[in-house]
Amino acid sequence: MNLKFINRNIFILVKIISTMLITSAIGLESWNIYAVITNSNLPSSLNPIFWIERFAMTTHFVESIIAAFYAPSRKKMPIKYAIYTFFVGTIGLLELFSQENGY
Repeated sequence: MNLKFINRNIFILVKIISTMLITSAIGLESWNIYAVITNSNLPSSLNPIFWIERFAMTTHFVESIIAAFYAPSRKKMPIKYAIYTFFVGTIGLLELFSQENGY
């Protein structure tokens, strides 16, 4: 896939939204852990949201592991690129594997 044909503004928008959603997912999971530790009850209507955020965090985590593994071959720092990919998701992998610098 050649990233030249994808609009750069869409990439930026997706990166911002993805970072905000993953940060929110970390907050939700922290709230859930706090509720379990303090024996508090969370609304049961949040259960589907918790499952969705866990799935998203798991996929982003797997993507970050892939990015950390392949980053040295692209002359990138593994831990730095893994964290970046964790927050931006698939776009981080697309940027890592693109042949050109940037987009």
